[in-house]
Amino acid sequence: MTPRAVVFGAAGQLGVELMRELAARGYRTLGFDRGEIDITNGAAVEAAVAAHEAGVVFNCAAYNQVDVAEREPEAAWRINALAVRHMAPACRQADARLVQFSTDYVFDGFAHYPYAEDDRPHPLGAYAVSKLGGELYAQACLDDALVVRTSGVYGPAGCHTGRGNFVELMLRLAASQQPIRVVQDHVASPTFAPLLAARSTDLVERGQTGIVNIGGGAPISWFQFARLIFDAAGIDPLVLATNQREYRSVARRPQYSALSNAKMERLGLQPMPAIATALQLYFAQRPAFAASQAG
Repeated sequence: MTPRAVVFGAAGQLGVELMRELAARGYRTLGFDRGEIDITNGAAVEAAVAAHEAGVVFNCAAYNQVDVAEREPEAAWRINALAVRHMAPACRQADARLVQFSTDYVFDGFAHYPYAEDDRPHPLGAYAVSKLGGELYAQACLDDALVVRTSGVYGPAGCHTGRGNFVELMLRLAASQQPIRVVQDHVASPTFAPLLAARSTDLVERGQTGIVNIGGGAPISWFQFARLIFDAAGIDPLVLATNQREYRSVARRPQYSALSNAKMERLGLQPMPAIATALQLYFAQRPAFAASQAG
């Protein structure tokens, strides 16, 4: 019997990769972009899941404008939390699994070590609170929900998505021929979207439930990550290190939000490659996405 899946947020960086990964594994997949369905409408979500007879639902849709969320906390809550409150009962009615993607921002960053799944969340801003709310709704409504926490997702589809990603931002700044300032005192686990899609599907096919981290591997500062991006791109712009004190943002962000992949690896999944290797994969795949945008 052909497995069936629904992907909400199918046009985003992760959604694009999930659609590709699921197709490669023989799934019959129906993807929805934000313009095609209102995920805050419970009846619409239930109808979409039921009509496709989905066995698994991946929720990649998110309000991820971290600073804007401080001015629009209700909007962030509706999309990141209340929408999950609609998806979870829809999955229960259809006897489908729910995979909810969450974020390293549920932590406050005070620990200064890679966070594990059982570390206590302490979100610092409206975006982070809303994402934790989505986790809680998924787990409260479903016994078999899978919550995947990740960090700084970047995929080649960022060439043509509305907000891009950190890699594309660095390339745009490099093209400006101006000095680039990047924080060196914020550490995370930037994660390559195709690998995140593959590992998440592995977890589903193994029947995994609960919370599992899938981060990009070794902790790295955004300054160091920028340097690796430029190395992989074969360019050498002037990159200057800055810090949280000099580069203040509207929303508070965790200074150290790297994720431990130890649980994922204990479950038998392949470890994530070095970030430099993932960036090589990014730039190998990027031309095809850039060409599709130009076409």
